[in-house]
Amino acid sequence: MEQGGVLFDTAPLLNGPATARSIIFVTPDGKRSMNTYLGASVEFSPADVSRETVEAGGILYLEGYLFDKDAAKAAFVHAAEIAHAAGRRVSLTLSDSFCVDRHRDSFRQLVRTQVDILFSNEEELLSLYETRDFDAAIEQLRADTGLAAVTRGEKGSVVIGDGDPIEVPAEPVSQVVDTTGAGDQYAAGFLFGVARGLPLATCARLGHIAAAEVISHYGPRPEVSLSDLAKTAGIDA
Repeated sequence: MEQGGVLFDTAPLLNGPATARSIIFVTPDGKRSMNTYLGASVEFSPADVSRETVEAGGILYLEGYLFDKDAAKAAFVHAAEIAHAAGRRVSLTLSDSFCVDRHRDSFRQLVRTQVDILFSNEEELLSLYETRDFDAAIEQLRADTGLAAVTRGEKGSVVIGDGDPIEVPAEPVSQVVDTTGAGDQYAAGFLFGVARGLPLATCARLGHIAAAEVISHYGPRPEVSLSDLAKTAGIDA
């Protein structure tokens, strides 16, 4: 993580579960199935939240996979309260429809009260609002949060902000090899744009550019410069 330019000074856990890991099976059509052991990450609690780190960032990013135990839920709220007190924004990714199924009421409460920017794919959104009507789910989401991006695979994404929802097409890909990491890369590109005050449609396009790169090869990390790809697409990011 440090080699990737990420601040990572967390001390190793000396007792308890081992490091989390995930075995991912990828089928010829690029779809992935994850066999995940969350390990030590499920022990996350308010005591693990670094006030200094949260206050120093412009946007706090919360990962829905960690939203499992009561201590972790308390940590999410604690971190969000620190961020808001410091004038920062809070983003959340729902991560997986199974996570939403298990904690739907808690997620909806968190979205309504603490989240400024929500990331979700279509299935997670439908699960959150217990409907199969995408448009109805979008309307409920608009009532709950000010900014959201909902990915729909090859259909692109729908962005909710001020005004009417914005539909942004996906970036073309010659071959989908492995969809692992597509949602995370979309969120990374989108937040990159938000942090720089770019128009929401541009933020979504940056997300699609990042996602298109990562699904074109095996593995969840980009293999080329996303900044160069954005410039090639005519976006000065």
